[in-house]
Amino acid sequence: MNTDIRRTLEALQRGDVTVDEALLKLKTAPFEDIGYAKVDLHRKVRQGAAEVIYGAGKTPEQIVGIADAMLKNGQETILITRLSPESAAMVGAKHALRYAADARVGIIGALPEPDGIGTIVVATGGTSDIPVAEEAALTAQALGNEVVRLYDVGVAGLHRTLSHLDEIMSATVIIAIAGMEGALASVVGGLADCPVIAVPTSVGYGAAFNGLAALLSMLNSCASGVSVVNIDNGFGAGYLASMINHINVKKERQ
Repeated sequence: MNTDIRRTLEALQRGDVTVDEALLKLKTAPFEDIGYAKVDLHRKVRQGAAEVIYGAGKTPEQIVGIADAMLKNGQETILITRLSPESAAMVGAKHALRYAADARVGIIGALPEPDGIGTIVVATGGTSDIPVAEEAALTAQALGNEVVRLYDVGVAGLHRTLSHLDEIMSATVIIAIAGMEGALASVVGGLADCPVIAVPTSVGYGAAFNGLAALLSMLNSCASGVSVVNIDNGFGAGYLASMINHINVKKERQ
């Protein structure tokens, strides 16, 4: 059961709210139509995480309007992905925005306290993969997870990977991010006893085909427990890692 609904019902049971107050919270419209967007207000009820704004292709005014609707309806942390510096400047003039230019991620509101069952490790093959890694890491943090970053630990210098065995082996979920031939995911998958989410990046020379080579390598990984998301999809990896990291928390609350 969604935690927001559970809290409302528990408050009603304790007598902290009246029946009418609880009913008002539960009957909030499932979405708000603001003309150019239908803002999904019940996504947290259905999926456990509120709607995220995909910034690419939207005007700054549209992003601000969607954020206004979310804030008005009680969303405390708003994640905006693929947000350009120009749009970030205009959104930041309207709201207190934390902007990570390398990841093109904006966050309105405070990051929640981590409430997952463990730690999400975000590892990259090289420094050039960090923008995708930061998108994954910030997504996971915005969804209430503790994140450990291991950057530039690729297989071209395997001793760099092996120097972080403690972090790798104690993680609940690992996001392995690499371009070129994408070998990091298989190496990490062979060391860890937790799910590994592989993210191919578009980093690499000509025959890397903008991430296609890494994608195919990761899909064909011989390490068990490795799943793969789309090229450069740090957001998707961070979101999936958060869902895995909250499975036991969800069971405890049911």
